[in-house]
Amino acid sequence: MNSEQIKNSLNISPAIRVGVLGFGGLGQAAAKVVAGKQEMILVAAADQKGYAYAAEGLNTEASVAAYQAQGSVGYLEPIGTLTNQSIQDLIEIAEVDGYFLALPNLPNDFIPNVAKEFIKSGWRGVLVDAIKRTTAVEQLLAMKDELQAAGITYMTGCGATPGLLTAAAALAAQSYAEIHQVEITFGVGIANWEAYRATVREDIGHMPGYTVEAARAMTDAEVEALLDKTNGVLTLKNMEHADDVMLEVAGIVGRDRVTVGGVVDTRNSKKPLSTNVKVTGRTFEGKISTHTFTLGDETSMAANVCGPAFGYLKAGRQLHQRGIYGIFTAAEIMPQFVR
Repeated sequence: MNSEQIKNSLNISPAIRVGVLGFGGLGQAAAKVVAGKQEMILVAAADQKGYAYAAEGLNTEASVAAYQAQGSVGYLEPIGTLTNQSIQDLIEIAEVDGYFLALPNLPNDFIPNVAKEFIKSGWRGVLVDAIKRTTAVEQLLAMKDELQAAGITYMTGCGATPGLLTAAAALAAQSYAEIHQVEITFGVGIANWEAYRATVREDIGHMPGYTVEAARAMTDAEVEALLDKTNGVLTLKNMEHADDVMLEVAGIVGRDRVTVGGVVDTRNSKKPLSTNVKVTGRTFEGKISTHTFTLGDETSMAANVCGPAFGYLKAGRQLHQRGIYGIFTAAEIMPQFVR
């Protein structure tokens, strides 16, 4: 058997060309995840000030270095471009199969508005987000017909929570005739909050006395002052997290029975507690039981968000190639492992 026959027998297709929109902590981690994959190649990245595109693939280390040194991948020589409309400009010139939207979830309509830009542009492909808030996902779900007509396969809520843990809950639910409760508890440890500014601001927006708008408007100094008061720890309860609407749309459980909360330590990389999802229900024999799925403490937030995001991008790519467009959540589709 020659190499071509082996390739065909293994069903190896050309590498999926991916782009990352947003190049803060999460976007940079996403680039590093793709760098270790054979089935995907990072060809595009964009941030607020510019973008970089190379059909043969971006150099991840150089892209991260350009961003960290000068604040934008647009400074990456010779392929970077500085522009105030980086997403629109990149869509027009880049050949990309799928984008991971590693973008801020603030304000709530930010990512839905980015999706509208893709629809307007005539681009066709796969979009994946790691969006958090229920109201933001609801806005995207309302765009189902528009996305379908545009030839876009959109995978929403495909990070850790919502995402990996929501999918685990959907799987765990199969043991039961009725679901009583889904309880998601997460622990996040980051050594330096400035590496994940947008994520930390989103979390502050979930705290009592704060709103999304107020958190977004906070200066770095105000965030640091708040973290000084809490010793760098944010405790979050009964969050507005899209796991609820995703499990409801999938027909598994009403959103009122889904709770999400956690603890974020912004000064230590060690997790303050183990991330887990507990699914409690009644079996067909009438027994009440709880399944618990716990993530390893050694896995970082970035690993648990970016890994699933690209797994869902691969799944979305398979749907797109079959002519299946529209919007899907992490509770409806199984992610495909990216080799």
